[in-house]
Formats: sequence, structure tokens, C-alpha cells
Amino acid sequence: MAGILLVVIPIGFFTKLYRGPVQLWVNHSLGGVLYEIFWCLVVAWGWPKARPFLVALWIFLMTCCLEFLQLWHPLFLETIRNTCIGQVLLGTTFTWWDLPHYLIGSVIGGWIIFWLQKSCLSMISDINQNP
Repeated sequence: MAGILLVVIPIGFFTKLYRGPVQLWVNHSLGGVLYEIFWCLVVAWGWPKARPFLVALWIFLMTCCLEFLQLWHPLFLETIRNTCIGQVLLGTTFTWWDLPHYLIGSVIGGWIIFWLQKSCLSMISDINQNP
């Protein structure tokens, strides 16, 4: 999981700096997909026995809430959003188009968790059968 996070994190930041073909989509939408994958993996790392579907669903719902929170502009949130980390974690501008990308990222994140859990269980089973 750490290896996947070490790939996802820099690519996620790169999407904000990318200049080239389909720049707007990469800068905004692809970053949302990677954002979901990141959070799915972080939550699964913290709770390794969590069911992948529930992790993906929970992350999708929470990030949708964060997206809608972008419609609210109290001073304390604006202060946070004015920082680089605040922009990355909370976002700045609401758009409906982010929601399908969050769904895609959550599904991919859930699938990665499922695959990792299945692979780990298979490895443990192999070790137990062939000591």
C-alpha cells in the first residue's frame, strides 16, 4: 500500500502543475480521481480489515460533503483555503463535474484495497501451507 501511495501522491500533485493536451481535465478532474484513491488507501492502511466497499463508499460520501462545503465561505474556511494544503485538501470551487470523478476514484480505490487484501491473504495462506 505504501508503494502505491508513493506513486499516487506525486502524480496527484503533478496534475496541478501539468501543462499540455487536455490540461483542464488533468488539472481538475484527474486530480479528483487520484484524491479519492489516496484517501481510500490511507483509510485502508489505518483500518486494514475494513471492507473495501465500505471504505470506498465512506470516502466518496465524505469527499462529496467536502465538495458541497465549497459552497460555504465563512472566514475560518477561507483562511484555510488560502493555504496550499487547504486548497489541496478542501478545494476552493464547487463543481458538479467533480462528483463523477470522485465516484470513479472511489471505485478504483476500493478495487485496489480489495486486490491488496486478497493478495496479502493469498501470501499468508501460501506461507502457512509451505513453512
